[in-house]
Amino acid sequence: MLETRGLTLHYGGSQILHGIDFHARAGEVTCIMGTNGVGKTSFLKALAGTHPRSGGDVRLDGQDLPRLRPQDMAARGLSVVPQGRMIFPLLTVQENLETAFAVLPRSDRQVPDEIFTLFPVLKDMARRRGGDLSGGQQQQLAIARALIMRPKVLLLDEPTEGIQPNIIQDIGRVISHLKARGGMAIVLVEQYFDFAWGLADRLYVLDRGAVAISGDKAALSVEDVRARFSL
Repeated sequence: MLETRGLTLHYGGSQILHGIDFHARAGEVTCIMGTNGVGKTSFLKALAGTHPRSGGDVRLDGQDLPRLRPQDMAARGLSVVPQGRMIFPLLTVQENLETAFAVLPRSDRQVPDEIFTLFPVLKDMARRRGGDLSGGQQQQLAIARALIMRPKVLLLDEPTEGIQPNIIQDIGRVISHLKARGGMAIVLVEQYFDFAWGLADRLYVLDRGAVAISGDKAALSVEDVRARFSL
């Protein structure tokens, strides 16, 4: 569903990503792991178009893509749950959800019932402002907003950061449900090792902007991955 070949990215004169070869399959969770500062979020930005890649190729659902703006990537089926959630604090929960309509045809501009089945708290708080929600509730709102866009690829950037344990479990169940439903590739950037390892079908571990370890989870040693980066 999503593939990169030789992807590079620069911030000014500094090269951040060094030739990333990557692929994520529909119906699977592909985890990107590594310590702070190794390029995980930069890789997602390059995929989403929020920071244009310097070189390399990106293929989405079998189609080679030029460098596109974020809104164009979203319209083609790539949806992001950013680090820090980035919800609109003065909009209500319902209004935050409806911001996802921007990439949908008018006939599809409705919040599916499944959203409130996955995240019942959002139905209860639909009229509350986003900024009044707890961190965990905001994270659920950010994921729900991304799902309304009907993505082919869902990018999740550290969804457990600063979240209480019971909400982490809820988010894990939602990811497992989406995986089992099939049809969508889920790319998870995560530092919480046990959470990532438990969900992953395939892993990429980055170090200094390059892939240090990659492969299907079944072929990797959990001890080796832990020891390599002290995760």
